[in-house]
Amino acid sequence: MQHDKNVTATIGHFIDGKRVDGGTRVQPVFDPATGFSDKSVALADKLTVEQAIASAQAAFPAWRNTPPLKRARVMSKLKTLLEANADRIAALITAEHGKVLSDAHGELQRGIENVEYASYAPELLKGEHSKNVGPAIDSWSEFQAMGVTAGITPFNFPVMVPLWMWPMAVACGNTFVLKPSERTPSSTLLVAELALEAGLPPGVLNVVNGDKEAVDTLLTDPRVKAVSFVGSTAIAEYIYTTGCAHGKRVQALGGAKNFAVVMPDADIGNAVSALMGAAYGSCGERCMAIPLVVTVGDDTGDAVVASLKAEIAKMKVGPGNDNGNDMGPLVTKPHFEKVKAFVDAGVEAGAKLVVDGRGVKVEGHDGGYYLGPCLFDGVKPGMTIYQEEIFGPVLGVVRVKTLAEAMAMIDAHEYGNGTCLFTRDGEAARWFSDNIQVGMVGINVPLPVPVAYHSFGGWKRSLFGDLHAYGPDAVRFYTKRKTITQRWPAAGVREGAVFAFPSSR
Repeated sequence: MQHDKNVTATIGHFIDGKRVDGGTRVQPVFDPATGFSDKSVALADKLTVEQAIASAQAAFPAWRNTPPLKRARVMSKLKTLLEANADRIAALITAEHGKVLSDAHGELQRGIENVEYASYAPELLKGEHSKNVGPAIDSWSEFQAMGVTAGITPFNFPVMVPLWMWPMAVACGNTFVLKPSERTPSSTLLVAELALEAGLPPGVLNVVNGDKEAVDTLLTDPRVKAVSFVGSTAIAEYIYTTGCAHGKRVQALGGAKNFAVVMPDADIGNAVSALMGAAYGSCGERCMAIPLVVTVGDDTGDAVVASLKAEIAKMKVGPGNDNGNDMGPLVTKPHFEKVKAFVDAGVEAGAKLVVDGRGVKVEGHDGGYYLGPCLFDGVKPGMTIYQEEIFGPVLGVVRVKTLAEAMAMIDAHEYGNGTCLFTRDGEAARWFSDNIQVGMVGINVPLPVPVAYHSFGGWKRSLFGDLHAYGPDAVRFYTKRKTITQRWPAAGVREGAVFAFPSSR
């Protein structure tokens, strides 16, 4: 890693509708393709985060009382601006994360779809009404905004994951403080500025870059009513327990170990094509990536391994801003070393390393964090590469004899984020999808990420909290239900006291 000490450009924060400084600590932001840094990011101190919360709190009363249709029109305008600035946003994602430009555009598009869904707020916020629940008594429910809400988001989707959170939160009438990853801050700030341009009032959306000090401030400040998080399971559990202990509503999405099962009757060619993107897209830095393929029967296993090996040989690894490349670098040098150590551990544990990407070289980019695609065969439960989330371009093949055996392995794992089954057998597909203990299931779909009008979330230790991200669950997460029962007695009629508990009888 190289950092030019002569470069003084520092990325700050976005508070009350403008870029501001805050905090005395800074850290470099690296280009993973080169290993070079020409800018730093400011790490917000407690005071800076409190200023953002105060800005959000001050903006809340007026924004809460803004008609939902007007709030929705801001989302519609933002959608247009995001589309118009897509190349600019994707370039920033690639420069700081490393993913190839086509993948960055795909990330942005999935985020835009959530902005579009948030623009349906007037429909989504309609309550329920019942007339004459009792004599001349009407009852209805409303979904009211909570106040200041917050989001803590990961490095791997610096645009999409924030757009899972704050557009619906503000469309529901809340204000928001976003703490993105300090590794990939630039695209998130640009989107916040576009939201201001779209008509979002100052203070409704604030962005603070920072580390644990910023996170802990959001988790403990009583003005913050709800916190949403996406990241590793260890941090998700910390976010959940700390936030709940301070009286907040918390939704914390954690890690994953997603299995793909390939049946003997599957279309092997199409299955392998799908697995290539699922395993190696975004350099494997996705919580919905496929790091394990469970093949049913040795013939299936042999065919899958041979086909994967052939397809991997065609892959091009290099800087993400070159459209000719299929896979870019890992996000940081420490993460590169961590993923490489997983590969070393797999070899030591006895798994067969069919394709070794540890020695990949990219001409002209010797300082970049490049690890080529790796493929293991003979992976078994208990191995580190089987149990732990790698978050890199490492795919392991596990061989079993039956679908029941494959499902038992998946159900026994601590994570339950996503899984998929490749088959032509409708009965097997129905049994698998109905009984597997995983939150998101694909049938011949390797990355079963729900569309914006459904909700995203895993089971077991992949999710802490009761509500999933975005979609219909987001409306429930970012609102409080209030039920009103109303009666207008007839004028001039004197009624006697009633001591029985009220009922509709």
